[in-house]
Amino acid sequence: MKTNVNKLKPSERMKIPRQVSIEQSPDERKHNFNEVSFGVDEERALIEAARCLECQNPVCQDGCPVSIDIRSFIQMIYLKDYIGAVNKIRESNYLPAICGRVCPQEEQCEKVCTLGKKHDPVAIGKLERFVADYEFKHNLFTPPVIKDNRPEKIAVVGSGPAGLTCAAELAKLGYKVTVFEALHAVGGVLRYGIPEFRLPRNILDLEIERIKALGVKVETNFLVGRTATIDEFLKEWDFDAIFLGTGAGTPQFMEIPGESLNGVYSANEFLTRVNLMKAYKFPEYDTPVKIGKSVAVIGGGNTAMDAVRTSKRLGAEHAYLIYRRSRTEMPARLEEVHHAEEEGIEFMMLTNPTRILGDQNGYVNAIECQKMVLGEPDESGRRKPIPSNEPKFIIEVQNVIEAVGQSPNPIIQSTTPGLKTGRKGVVVTNDVQHTSRAGIFAGGDLSRGGATVILAMRDGKIAAKEIHQYLQQKNNK
Repeated sequence: MKTNVNKLKPSERMKIPRQVSIEQSPDERKHNFNEVSFGVDEERALIEAARCLECQNPVCQDGCPVSIDIRSFIQMIYLKDYIGAVNKIRESNYLPAICGRVCPQEEQCEKVCTLGKKHDPVAIGKLERFVADYEFKHNLFTPPVIKDNRPEKIAVVGSGPAGLTCAAELAKLGYKVTVFEALHAVGGVLRYGIPEFRLPRNILDLEIERIKALGVKVETNFLVGRTATIDEFLKEWDFDAIFLGTGAGTPQFMEIPGESLNGVYSANEFLTRVNLMKAYKFPEYDTPVKIGKSVAVIGGGNTAMDAVRTSKRLGAEHAYLIYRRSRTEMPARLEEVHHAEEEGIEFMMLTNPTRILGDQNGYVNAIECQKMVLGEPDESGRRKPIPSNEPKFIIEVQNVIEAVGQSPNPIIQSTTPGLKTGRKGVVVTNDVQHTSRAGIFAGGDLSRGGATVILAMRDGKIAAKEIHQYLQQKNNK
């Protein structure tokens, strides 16, 4: 919408306080895996939409990695056209119910919001979630009409946010798309990495069904590189192009003494057991996770935050978050940090583990740590932590969970000749997600080595556009 729909003066809009989500109380939620936030209701959504300044140059759209027309969809909310709003979002982002929950809006669209220069920015993420949930609750979803029916077949390897987005965008263009997933359930990191209390599985399943409604086929329990190789896809399966979005599921470790003790997990294994294999419902599901009275989670990102909050819900009396920098440098979302503090997570900033200690039976019983101080900035732009002069100290714990990074599984790289890889096995791509092999594209954590859901979606969206152009040029030769 080009014209303004809100009759309030900008000065009046600036006086409206930012609306907050309705949430479970910390005392309740730290004992269950139900969603923490219930989002905003219609009344709060309308109040929040009224705060938007309807900027003629909406910089919020520039701050969105997938370029959602934020100004227009908020105007539609103000006019109570909630389905028009969610469809406007879906023009750029086919996973609105997911992004409204897990996208770091505070570092992207909301960070550059004009209102946010002097006041709290518009709660763009909460409004996105509101319209997506409204559509779901009232059963008002209708798949878009696909005008073209193209003959080309495209394989999407991996069903995480990059793969699902790429598949949806290509299906909307009329291509025949098949998604191949190595696990028994679709969703990638959205399913095995993000806990139920942040992203309920019924929401994830709903978004996946809406992608299937576009005509996308899904094959599970299919490990590309083993069940079939990329070259077999091209030569024997007659796929015309391939998108690789297999993520970064191989955990990294600190390489300190004691990591082989019983009770040490990578965050990847721990969260997969809990989220995908439903360990929190043992013995209903036969995948137990043994959690002691005290648990130490190492790291400062969203994965670490998910792991430590999950530990609390599994019964840990003391759930420590150990991070070598200060809170200012933590990459985790501010909302997740705030929720963790409310739930009683014990933060140990400027602290670095030096070894894990065990008992005579090989089980973890403590972790040794060193206090740190911040020095000059490193290659990441953050101040580098260096050991202080204080003596090392011991914390009694029965579990240690490491969330210090992960890298791609090397199966596809090792079975695809000519596919260029970089540091830690990431697949190298150009600016439009094309790999070193013709017709093969990649994105998400496979090419980034670990990033956000929305950046993976951006890669999938760009790759779909480029695959379309690649096939058009190929057909015109």
